[in-house]
Amino acid sequence: MSEQQAPVFAIEKIYVKDLSLEIPHAPQIFLERETPQIDIQLHTEGKPIAENVFEAVLTVTVTAKFSEKVLFLVEAAQAGIFQIQNVPESDIEPILGITCPNILFPYARETVSDVVTRAGFLPVVLSPMSFEALYQQRQQAQAGQEEKTH
Repeated sequence: MSEQQAPVFAIEKIYVKDLSLEIPHAPQIFLERETPQIDIQLHTEGKPIAENVFEAVLTVTVTAKFSEKVLFLVEAAQAGIFQIQNVPESDIEPILGITCPNILFPYARETVSDVVTRAGFLPVVLSPMSFEALYQQRQQAQAGQEEKTH
């Protein structure tokens, strides 16, 4: 009788994979006193990089505008390497789409806030996100696309 091995989930490394900041209208933009409109976009992806080892990436794009003028644009790709073992294949995608982004989000929030502050603006603090809801929306969108192609 063989015992089923216990599931393993471990964080191997958390790092900033890519980071960019644009202030297209500097220095004049710093003379503006209006409160900007902030748009935040999130994207997650995960992929295997070795046996039982996966990379998950949470990309946060923050655009601040007033009128049609871009104040700043920050894009941060916060990544992590995770060991996932003895987990059913069907559970890997939800782990990469929900669990890993939940772990990466506080790091991404800190990175974005720090970059915006260093750029000379008031910090942008990202509100907590439901990666489960985002994952479900993405699954529904993919199902809708598959229905259109059949």
